[in-house]
Amino acid sequence: MLARSRLIVALDVPDAATAMASAQRLQGSVGMFKVGLQLFVAEGPNVVRTLRQRFPEVDVFLDLKIHDIPNTMRGAIASARNLGARFVTVHAGSGVEHLKACVEEAGDDLGILAVTVLTSQDEQACKEAGHTRTAAELVEMRARCAAEAGCAGLVCSGQELERVNIAAPDLFKVVPGIRPAGSAVGDQKRVMTPAMAIERGATHLVVGRPIMKADDPAAAATQIVEEIASAL
Repeated sequence: MLARSRLIVALDVPDAATAMASAQRLQGSVGMFKVGLQLFVAEGPNVVRTLRQRFPEVDVFLDLKIHDIPNTMRGAIASARNLGARFVTVHAGSGVEHLKACVEEAGDDLGILAVTVLTSQDEQACKEAGHTRTAAELVEMRARCAAEAGCAGLVCSGQELERVNIAAPDLFKVVPGIRPAGSAVGDQKRVMTPAMAIERGATHLVVGRPIMKADDPAAAATQIVEEIASAL
């Protein structure tokens, strides 16, 4: 896997015009564009189709974090399957049967990524949500569920990669909350530098604000790709 293909840039922008302008600047510097809830709710499925048409060499990661009863999740996955995205996210917290339903519906065309614990959550947030286990324990449990269900990969913070590598060694490990040294943490709690995450076993890194808010987004992306390459 090329270093560039491991970098996913989050197009967390309000509209398609801004997304396409950003994609135009970044298309030669990243491996995948992430379409999250802000952009998808504003523009709908067509934004994914347009990205695939205009930038066919860059994959799309559809980050919807689907979480519902299995039948409803199946319907959402069936709709997403026709958009041309490489991955779509679902929450892993409902257990193996929910994840299996998504994997079955996705078939070979769409990779299911199971979201373990959000990188904006720390131990206090997990307690407030009613969990009696630590964030790391929850991540490990949910990674095992993702592996059993046949998911393509999972989403976790870099801090849990050691546990995840044991629990689900064959799955993609997609790590958000990536902050280059010196970058502002923002609302993220469990963060890590690009090099540290790759060295610990991450297969893909999700980077948003450090690239999108940079004076030169393409240069910022290239610098992260170079850091990834050095860490491999």
